[in-house]
Amino acid sequence: MKDPMNAAAELNEEKKDEIMENFQTFKDYLGDQVHKGEKLGLGEEGLTKGAKRVADYLAKHEEPRNREEKVLNELWNVANEDERKHMAHVLVKLTDETNK
Repeated sequence: MKDPMNAAAELNEEKKDEIMENFQTFKDYLGDQVHKGEKLGLGEEGLTKGAKRVADYLAKHEEPRNREEKVLNELWNVANEDERKHMAHVLVKLTDETNK
């Protein structure tokens, strides 16, 4: 399975814009990735680690493109490592619920 951070980095700009322009589209995309991880047998901890790696990448390399992403970015940037793990877990739950 491809590392989530590398997968995010390899998306072309048009695809990134499409995913990140609208928060619902962003949640749907993350939910699809969570679903793929579940199909591959990743448990909650593996999914959370993947979500954290993607969030770390986004915080360092991508500008938020809407209000919701801006809030998430600001929260991520002030959180410590433990808090980020909890936030990643919550994001996995949010996106998993979105795609049911």
